[in-house]
Formats: sequence, structure tokens, C-alpha cells
Amino acid sequence: MSRIGKKEITVPSGIEITEANGVITVKKGNKSIDVDTHSRVGVEIADGKVVFTKAGDTAEDSAFWGTYRALTANAVEGLDKGFTKSLEINGVGYRAAVKGQVLELLLGYSHPINFEIPEGIEISVNKNIIDIKGASKQVVGQTAAIIRGYRKPEPYKGKGVKYTDEHIVRKAGKTAN
Repeated sequence: MSRIGKKEITVPSGIEITEANGVITVKKGNKSIDVDTHSRVGVEIADGKVVFTKAGDTAEDSAFWGTYRALTANAVEGLDKGFTKSLEINGVGYRAAVKGQVLELLLGYSHPINFEIPEGIEISVNKNIIDIKGASKQVVGQTAAIIRGYRKPEPYKGKGVKYTDEHIVRKAGKTAN
């Protein structure tokens, strides 16, 4: 039984939710996020609340019930508050700069890495901290993971790109006898 699927979503003021043909549309101003449920769950929208019901009694139906409820809740929260991920760059000469719609990374390679910023994502750089903001939790997280993947933190000196809340387990280097 899904504990997540049972919870109702309270819709904040300024956000409009509609459902048609298994597609839930969450709108705020000119931004909108669509969640396609493929008609695997029932959706009831009334009095500023969204309630999901299972389509059947199988384990798969319970999984879809919780999943689509969570995806819809993330869309509502993303349009209301937004999502943020922060990355930290550590290393001598490692830098980042935003130039238009491109994030330029200097991470110790012989060439700069030019990362095209996805649509709907804002990236700002303050010294060695990269802040990634957007309305879609999935796109923000994927963007952060791609940037981190260009130079993962190494365990000896901790050089590389890491999440600000990530702890790098450090290894001891070689010791002389």
C-alpha cells in the first residue's frame, strides 16, 4: 500500500491544475509542466486539492499511484518555489563562468568544457560555487549530475566538482618506510 499515493496535494494560490486524457497540466503564469499518467491512476481535482486513486489492485498499480502523485507534487512545488542544487569546485586553477547560455568550465584539462544550459534552467557562479535553479526537479538534478561528471572529486586531495552537501571520504596517500 502506497503511503505517498494516499496523501492529497494542496494547491497553492496562483497555480492552476487541469487533467485531460491522462495528462495533468500544472500552470503558473506562462510556465507549465505536464505529467503524463498514461491513465494508470484516477485524478480528482476539487477545492484546491488533488487526490489520486489506484486504477486496480496489483502491485504495479500501487507503484504508479505513488509515483504519479510524487511527480505531480514535484511539479507543483517546482512552479511555486523552484528547486536548487549547488556544486562546489575544488582545485588549483579550476574555474567556472557563465557566458550567455553556456557554462564554461576549466577543470584541469587541456581545453575548456562548454556546457549548453538547458531551457528552463538558470545557472549562476559565485567564486567556486555553481548554483543551478529551475522548476523541474528532474532537469535540475540531471544538470547537476552532468556537470559533476566532468570532473568527479578524487579521494586523495578532494579536487574536482562536488555537491556542496557531499562529504568526500579521503584516503591516506603513500607513506615512506
